[in-house]
Amino acid sequence: MTTFTARPGNGLYAITDGPRPDLLVIVAEALVGGVRALQYRDLSNDSLRRHAEASALNILCRDHGVPLIIDHDIALARAVGAAGVHLGSEDDDLAAVRAELGEHALVGVSCYGSLPRARAAARGGASYVSFGAFFPSPSKPQATQVPIELLRQSAMLDVPRVAIGGITPDNGRSLIDAGADYLAVISALFGAADVRHAAQRFGDLFSSIDETSP
Repeated sequence: MTTFTARPGNGLYAITDGPRPDLLVIVAEALVGGVRALQYRDLSNDSLRRHAEASALNILCRDHGVPLIIDHDIALARAVGAAGVHLGSEDDDLAAVRAELGEHALVGVSCYGSLPRARAAARGGASYVSFGAFFPSPSKPQATQVPIELLRQSAMLDVPRVAIGGITPDNGRSLIDAGADYLAVISALFGAADVRHAAQRFGDLFSSIDETSP
């Protein structure tokens, strides 16, 4: 199974913005563009459509060697054989989710601006933690902004760190420089006129780091 790793500069973590009729087409474009992880996020109650979409996305992701992570819905993740789930502040206990999905599942945890929450998640078996919003977010305009310094303060964590919130190709490099392993993006990717090119632009931020590494 494809997993997250803790080496710097892992790449673009795409989050879908459904429901939308062209979901599979634009995700395919994003995957070709170099997405390294995909989260299926759909807050509607249409369980049949969500199951069908998640199943199709899982096939697409496997074809590209990319893990599919389901936002919040543990039952859906298990039903379609996704790589794992992402948990927010109101989701089930991390230990219970880990026990249900197994030791090899990816289980991410939103930590917002809380370093103590991130430490607890890392100790509790999280595969990765996410921090944000770092910039004003079109997808979550009410999200509280957190300082970039939080990424430097979390350097001691033994799990990858995902940065989220208003990230674009123009501001993403500052987060990578501060220690983000992944950049989680919704609007700047799936709202772009050319999704594949947008994904490539984000990938270039990480490629430039690899080129300058000793």
